[in-house]
Amino acid sequence: MDFVAEIEKQASAMRTACVQAGPEAPVPTCPKWTVHDLVTHQARVHSWAGKALATPPSNEPPRPDEQPSAEGPSAWNDLLTWWDERLAILLDRLRTTAPDTPVWTFNGENVASFWAQRQAHETAIHRLDALHAVGDVPTLLWTPEFAADGVDEYFTRLMPRAVNRVPIDVTGTILFHAADAGRTWELRLAPGEPVVVSPVQDAAVDEDATVAGTADAIYRAVWGRPSPAIVSGNRALLDGLRRP
Repeated sequence: MDFVAEIEKQASAMRTACVQAGPEAPVPTCPKWTVHDLVTHQARVHSWAGKALATPPSNEPPRPDEQPSAEGPSAWNDLLTWWDERLAILLDRLRTTAPDTPVWTFNGENVASFWAQRQAHETAIHRLDALHAVGDVPTLLWTPEFAADGVDEYFTRLMPRAVNRVPIDVTGTILFHAADAGRTWELRLAPGEPVVVSPVQDAAVDEDATVAGTADAIYRAVWGRPSPAIVSGNRALLDGLRRP
């Protein structure tokens, strides 16, 4: 999968939605945020990732650039330009850095390819947030392959980080089934323990909760966004998953 192309594609679509919504529009999926806040966050994350690609693993973690301080009618346009510039740096560094180059990452993987995949999904989810701000959200946004990869990435990289911050406080098993991708994941939850994620060959196993739908719908559900996925069983288990 060409994750660098996905970053560019998702960022372009996100930018279009943000401009359509306007800077003061609320973002329902990110409580207390406006679209201005959403763009600021995405630009800072792109800045951080771009700097990480130029930071050796043994160095101190990089810090994102500060946003423009301009006030008044031009502030929104300044922010969009600032984002464009940081996105361009990120894309250039990803294209000119070999995927196996040692770089700083937040989880010890320490290779440049980490940032291509991570930023593709970061940008895709915030594109979805921007569409919620517009109020026009298609049922399908992503291919089954891309969405299933995003579910994998969430479970393996981001959920462990979130659980470290706020431990799980529910007990049970959840089955996530994305029929169009031919993928099934089983999560075992226990208070204070790491979440155990396993592929499942037999979708008829006994679970406490099941989340079923397209890979796109599962992707949204694991990220805590509104989703058409069908949830059966103990809904509290899905709600108990901690977000990054």
